[in-house]
Amino acid sequence: MTGGPGAVLVMGEALIDLVPSPDDRLVQHAQPGGAPANVAAGLAALSTPSWFAGTLGGDGFGRAIEERLVSAGTELGLCGRSELPTALAVADPGPDGTGYHFHLQDTATFRIAERAAEAGEFGAVYVGGLAAVVSPAAEAVAATARAAAERSVLVVDPNVREDRTLDAESGGRRLRELCGLAGIVKASDEDVLRLWPGADPGETCRRLAREGEGRLVVLTRGSRGATAYTRAGEPVTVPAVPVEVVNTIGAGDAFMAAVLNWLSREGAFARAGELSPAGVAEMLGFASRVAASVVAQEGTQPVPVPVS
Repeated sequence: MTGGPGAVLVMGEALIDLVPSPDDRLVQHAQPGGAPANVAAGLAALSTPSWFAGTLGGDGFGRAIEERLVSAGTELGLCGRSELPTALAVADPGPDGTGYHFHLQDTATFRIAERAAEAGEFGAVYVGGLAAVVSPAAEAVAATARAAAERSVLVVDPNVREDRTLDAESGGRRLRELCGLAGIVKASDEDVLRLWPGADPGETCRRLAREGEGRLVVLTRGSRGATAYTRAGEPVTVPAVPVEVVNTIGAGDAFMAAVLNWLSREGAFARAGELSPAGVAEMLGFASRVAASVVAQEGTQPVPVPVS
């Protein structure tokens, strides 16, 4: 097995989102989801080699997720299999975004093996989401992340979720520790407020960038655009792409996939925090257009868009 300097190892959950029909909220549409699986599929759709290191269930949902990943072009050589069922995330769309209620216990989704030995074979290693906070996956994610921070470029998208099934205190601690190891952090303003309450998200991201040598921190603010922070340069902000919103699920994951796709094409994983302001603006603009391609359609897979 080999990934290569332009490839991304994506570690985390692949699950099923149950999304209510806009016409009848008693009707639930099942669609493959999980932030890491969305990122892995998005990278492949954008022609960046991606390897998904999660575990798929032995039910029909697991087979549907596998079909989605394979059709996108994601490599599954490091993906585990289990006869346990697939985890479910029941979406609860509202005026302020989409909340989730999770069914996670005794599922295949979090029986994830650590991949510390393989971390150095990739240009970047992505972690985050539920697998970073739900045991036993969380321990495997942490071990792999530590190896990636030493031998590759660790990418963290905390993708904070709140639900009665999740331990907010230990989950927050785990995610903050991962952000402290990362070379690249992408987080929404809501993520940052949940992890570092009481502080302005922009100031928190500025501090994170200062604390990490060569670290790139990207803050997304939905319709208000995105801002990138580095240790030495001034923040760079780009506006969101105007679009008629059809669906917001997966937009942040598409943005993340686009950032990594751009960095892969530029050979810039290891120097992401040293990009020029013009390079950062180009990267953010591309990612914003890719995210808009998801917001404007049903589903979570981005539509390839021009780089500039």
